[in-house]
Parts: sequence; C-alpha cells; structure tokens
Amino acid sequence: METTAAQTSPPASLRERKKQRTREALLRAALELFTTQGYERTTVDEIAEAVDVSQRTFFRYFAGKEEVALFTQGVAEARFLDAVRERPPQEAPLEALRRAVLEGWDTIGESIESVVPLELHMRAYQLIESTPALLAAYLRRSAELEEEIARVIAEREGLDVDADPRPRVAVAVFGGVMRITGRLWSEGADHSIPAIRELTTAYLDQVGPALAEKWRAE
Repeated sequence: METTAAQTSPPASLRERKKQRTREALLRAALELFTTQGYERTTVDEIAEAVDVSQRTFFRYFAGKEEVALFTQGVAEARFLDAVRERPPQEAPLEALRRAVLEGWDTIGESIESVVPLELHMRAYQLIESTPALLAAYLRRSAELEEEIARVIAEREGLDVDADPRPRVAVAVFGGVMRITGRLWSEGADHSIPAIRELTTAYLDQVGPALAEKWRAE
C-alpha cells in the first residue's frame, strides 16, 4: 500500500510541542549563558551548541541575542498590560496601575515559570541594568509599552489620548517610578521578588505626596 505524506508526517500538535520545547531550551540556554558569562561575551553559536542545534535553527526562533535576552521580560509586560485592562473601572488611573504591577509581582510565577525558572528570569532582569546594549533596548521597548498603557488608560476613562494629556502624564510618572525601583533593586544586595515588590510599593506610595505636597518643613 502506498504511504501518503499525510500518513507519514506527525500530527500538527506534536510538531508544535517539539517547536515549543526547542524554543524554551534555546531560551533557557541563552539566559544561563548571559547571566553566567555575560551578554556581550556570549555568541549565538554557543547558545545553539548548548541545545545541540544549528545556528540556523536558533534564527528560526529568535531574531538575535537581544530578542532572546528580553523575551521573558516581554512575557511579564504582556501580563501587566492584561492586568491593567482587567482592573475595576472605578479605580483611579494611578491606583489601577499600582494594583496591576503589585499583582504582577505576586503572580509572576504563573506566567514566567511556564517558560523558564523564575529565578533565571530574575537574574536576566538584573542583567539588563548592567548591560548597556540591553538597557538601551529595554528603554526603547518601555517607551513603546508606556504609549500602549496610556491608550488603555484613556480608553478606560473615556478619553481621547491625543486630545487629553492626562493618560500619558500619569503613565510617564508611573514608568519613571518603575525605572527607578528596577535600578535600585538591581544595585542592591537582595534580588528577591519580595524585595522589589517592597521597593516598588514604597516608591509608588510617595507619588501623591511628591507631586502635590510641600516638602520643606515649616
């Protein structure tokens, strides 16, 4: 009996699972190499060799080192954006952002650990601040994310983001706090999730007083 292509090729679900395993293996190998020997000193060939695939296979999954280095950060950002959209409509914009980011730190394992170990993601997050090329790429992505968040906030509030400056102003303030806390956390001695959550809470709690109150004691 003649064997057809349909009979010899594996089911699509099996192919997809194999592709997913390869992607995750490349991601884990890359992040391990980046965080142990440095981003700049790691080559695509080394990443591919660690997974026993070709360089060509690496580029089927990732455009380059920058994309793979920031991949899990993108997963966390997407979850945060979803959390903002899901916040109750009666919450003020900055309160919705605050609760979404703190909820994100509380539940980050749910989104990240399906891809890589959470501890590896946190090491990669710390690496961004100490690697100029990654920090530049991260800040560029952050600007794009902030614009998307501003549009979500404007939609929540029934505003035209191009006519009313408040959504962009609120998100700019929030984004500035996030960058400060990320930098301070990465430079500190405690690189745990509770540490960055506590730091984030402390700084967000000061947004109102810093913007609206006098600082000098009478």
